Amino acid sequence: MGTIDTLAAKLAEDTLKAQRITGDDRLFVEVGTVLAAASQSLEEAYLTEIRVRLAEEKARAFLVNKVKQSRAEKPE
Repeated sequence: MGTIDTLAAKLAEDTLKAQRITGDDRLFVEVGTVLAAASQSLEEAYLTEIRVRLAEEKARAFLVNKVKQSRAEKPE
């Protein structure tokens, strides 16, 4: 993993933690804007990391709900 990818991954992780703490679910957009002014390459890598992580969270929540639903429908 290159420097840009490493920095983008860490920044995305930290941003998502900060979003959970602050409740600001669009904080990643503001961080992306700051990055865009300094480094387009880092901004693109960061936004990719954010999208991938948010997609994984949604998919994981979907999967957990499916399993819960399946267990609730099965008689014991």
